[in-house]
Amino acid sequence: MEPVRRKALVDAALRVIGDHGSLAVTMSDIARQAGVSPALAHHYFGSKEQLLIETIRSLLRQLRRDTVVALKAARTPRERLSAVIRVSFNADQFAPETIAAWLAFYAEAQRSEETRRFLVIYARRLRSNLLADLKALLPADAAERVAEGAAAMIDGLYIRQSLKSAPIGIEASIALTEDYVNALLASASASPTGGRKNHFAPSKDK
Repeated sequence: MEPVRRKALVDAALRVIGDHGSLAVTMSDIARQAGVSPALAHHYFGSKEQLLIETIRSLLRQLRRDTVVALKAARTPRERLSAVIRVSFNADQFAPETIAAWLAFYAEAQRSEETRRFLVIYARRLRSNLLADLKALLPADAAERVAEGAAAMIDGLYIRQSLKSAPIGIEASIALTEDYVNALLASASASPTGGRKNHFAPSKDK
């Protein structure tokens, strides 16, 4: 039962953090949501901080698993790029309570080095996944810029989604990100050198 109960506590932590919109929750709040005693929650995780760290690890593990599956189904660099974008807006990750939890972890990262480290891992992984296939479509320096821009757009759409008065749906978020990437790929393809010229660096011509 231990793996089942540990997962139940992690899922409960995610829901409670999402409901509160911050990490200012107690082990009792989480245990109550999971239907177990606070003593049992402490037995499995030791402290609320360790449970919160396991919660963010769980989010990252799920995101990585989904990405691996999506990339295996893609055949070309462009399809793989779309797979990374679509996975970023999977229903589980883009659920209101999950978005609220992500934002709470970002706020906590200003104070917690361990939380910041996990978020840096996420950011690097997203950028690396985007860059790997962009480099097959663009010159290296242009690929770097598009990867940074696409990653920033994905993060920004999560923030916009948290504004519940003006939510953006999953498909609309995917379409916006794809439009951005397509526009820059089309610009590069229009190059006389067949897309291998950097059209994103400032011109030195007077």
